[in-house]
Amino acid sequence: MVTIVEVFISVIIGSLLILYYRLKNKNNDFYKNFPGPPPLPIFGNTLEFKSTTEILDIFMKHTKNYGGIVKFDTGPLDKSLLVSDYDFLECVLSSTRLLNKSDDYNFLEPWLGTGLLTSKGPKWRKHRRILTPAFHFKILEQFIDVFESGSEKLVTKLEKEVGKSSVDIYPLVTLCTLDIICETAMGTKINAQQNDESDYVRSVKAMCRIIIEKSFSLIQMCKLTYPLSQNYYTEKDSINILHRHTNSVITSRRNELKDQSNDEKDEDNIGIKRKLAFLDLLLGATVDGRPLTQEEIREEVDTFMFEGHDTTASAISFSLFCLANHPEVQSKVLNEQIDLFGENLHVSPTHADLQGMRYLEQVIKEAMRMYTTVPFYGRKTNEPVEYKGIIIPKDVTINIFAYGIHRNPMYFPEPEKFNPSRFDDIDGKKPYAFIPFSAGPRNCIGKSEVCYA
Repeated sequence: MVTIVEVFISVIIGSLLILYYRLKNKNNDFYKNFPGPPPLPIFGNTLEFKSTTEILDIFMKHTKNYGGIVKFDTGPLDKSLLVSDYDFLECVLSSTRLLNKSDDYNFLEPWLGTGLLTSKGPKWRKHRRILTPAFHFKILEQFIDVFESGSEKLVTKLEKEVGKSSVDIYPLVTLCTLDIICETAMGTKINAQQNDESDYVRSVKAMCRIIIEKSFSLIQMCKLTYPLSQNYYTEKDSINILHRHTNSVITSRRNELKDQSNDEKDEDNIGIKRKLAFLDLLLGATVDGRPLTQEEIREEVDTFMFEGHDTTASAISFSLFCLANHPEVQSKVLNEQIDLFGENLHVSPTHADLQGMRYLEQVIKEAMRMYTTVPFYGRKTNEPVEYKGIIIPKDVTINIFAYGIHRNPMYFPEPEKFNPSRFDDIDGKKPYAFIPFSAGPRNCIGKSEVCYA
């Protein structure tokens, strides 16, 4: 005989199944227009991602099998498209309305809050206007000595590795860029290259690792189950250390600016220099007639530090990797430097000198094409979008697969071949085919700093 409990359980299960299929089929008509791998019930295609090291291979496999627009089910509530189709990329990246980042960026908010990387709408527009002047080449030129000092320490470390068959340069380069970014953003020397076990350095490393792991772990994605992971507690401790450090620097600089006169702007007794354009700009900025709050300034400083050090380190590391594996390219780069500076290579380059390093620029671009530092990044539709007669509804995640279009032979013949000179012919002709810094209104504000580094 059927009991009341069994009836109750059956009703709950039936209701959940009905809800699932309603959610699954909600706004689903547009999805039928795009091919993609068959999803599993409830889990969609998420179980394909067993490891973060497999993501690019999986995305490339599906791009080759299904084309430049691939549908992915990430659960009954989420619809996403993996896009490496040029026309679709141009539609999304050139839009002044599709500016919201995908939900994956929410994992950054405990550390970065709603800084320039994660903010939306009016706040993003206002802060972008405030921060853009800080990345003018005349401002960046002030920090060439900081770039040089960090680079010289890196070279000293690399000299100790001479004679070895191979060396993992990424950790060394990361410490170098961390030193440079912290000094240019906050004016503090953290000396990461001398002490890579300081609380601040360890916390930065931990957060960069946790953010990636959280993006592809069902347990860590869910707020209810995240405390079951050790990363939950590591993240809390790391964020406390990082926020405390940034707040301390901001407060010190704020107090200094209150105390000093306009003529006393060279050097102070706590090691913070007047050329702190980024932090000074934030401290002097206003939004809607009011100064930025301490929290807003901290969010932007932490965002600059996070975005600047890791991606820059990747770009430099892959560029050095490519040079090491192509000695003929390395020779051409060296000859270009000799043409500019003669035999004395220990000179401080100006912005004009950097403009003359055309071949080196092509080497860096080709390295970023082959080994894209941010291989994919997400946008989320905040309103219906029409693309070639198809209406894509609100709340669809569009994953911009930069790595995919960078490896497309239609735009880059022999894409597996390292060929810096290809940029002689294609540079600027297809602006949405080479997008290591994204493109359009929401492109990377700090791409000039990467080139300086």
